Amino acid sequence: MRKKKLRVMVLTHSDLVPPDDLADRDDPRLPKYQTEHDVHQALLALGHEARIVGVGDDPAPVRSAIEEWRPHIAFNLLEEFAGNVALDYYIVSYLEMLKVPYTGCNPRGLLLSRDKALSKKLLAHHRIAVPHFRTFRWGRTVAVREARHLPYPMLVKGLLAQGSHGISQASVVHDADELVARVIQAQEMTGGDVIAEQFIDGREIYATVTGNNRLQVLPLRELVFGGQDEGGPRIATYKVKWDEKYRERHGIDYQFVRTLPAGMAEAIPKLCKRIYRILDLSGYARIDLRLNREGKVYVLDVNANAALTGDDDMALSAEKAGLSYPQFIQRLLGLGLSAFRIQWPEG
Repeated sequence: MRKKKLRVMVLTHSDLVPPDDLADRDDPRLPKYQTEHDVHQALLALGHEARIVGVGDDPAPVRSAIEEWRPHIAFNLLEEFAGNVALDYYIVSYLEMLKVPYTGCNPRGLLLSRDKALSKKLLAHHRIAVPHFRTFRWGRTVAVREARHLPYPMLVKGLLAQGSHGISQASVVHDADELVARVIQAQEMTGGDVIAEQFIDGREIYATVTGNNRLQVLPLRELVFGGQDEGGPRIATYKVKWDEKYRERHGIDYQFVRTLPAGMAEAIPKLCKRIYRILDLSGYARIDLRLNREGKVYVLDVNANAALTGDDDMALSAEKAGLSYPQFIQRLLGLGLSAFRIQWPEG
């Protein structure tokens, strides 16, 4: 049966509402609004009505849009609320109270996966390998003696940060003195708590998982450091993640996984489904893994509501699985509706 047209309220940060005249792919303004623009255009291409609602530190615009327009579903692109990444679950909880379906992860899954230490504790409890880690709370003095017996090298990053924010080659430290200095710097950069986790040398693999009850793991992606010759640790720094020219200069590329050790092609998707269920995720997520030289898989991060740009890993994995970008967006709408046990509306 042909899918019916939906009224879709696209929730974005107030400073990321794309300009009305943004249409040219070569427009220098596009990178700032890439995800919002791509999702909005896909919804229009699917034949849906789509209205973008910018959200700042007040949910009033969301309530107004719901009362005035009565959307069938909200497409959630928010990564924080009121400037606080720890409150990314807030608007989703608000939508649940108003009984409005939404795309992406539920509030509990957002809470459990956002905190890198909490998620690792839960996974470790279920005997899933995670790097050894230690958290350092904002405003608390860090003593060198506390850090002497950690399994160096360690990678220091913001506890709630996403998108490799604040991560550089200097984030990998080799002794207690370096760790203390970097923790202080990271706290200042991120304005919050910091986590130091054991650096796992190996292949970095990204798995996209979609679904609510019935889960699908899309074709795996990998960050390949083929031409990097500085001799430093191979990690997804902020520059690696967001600077295409930097990647070109150093021979770094995102690719589909080509080969895996025997049994890993089956084991990794099975592991990712376990992780998804343990953290009570829904909708879609990207799970970041490291496969070390001995063939052991470690879970680095779990990213609920990961990047949805049309040329990002998640969209490319969907395409490899046979879904065009608009079809992938349609699937996320369907998952959002099914989570509320709502069928496609008749009109």
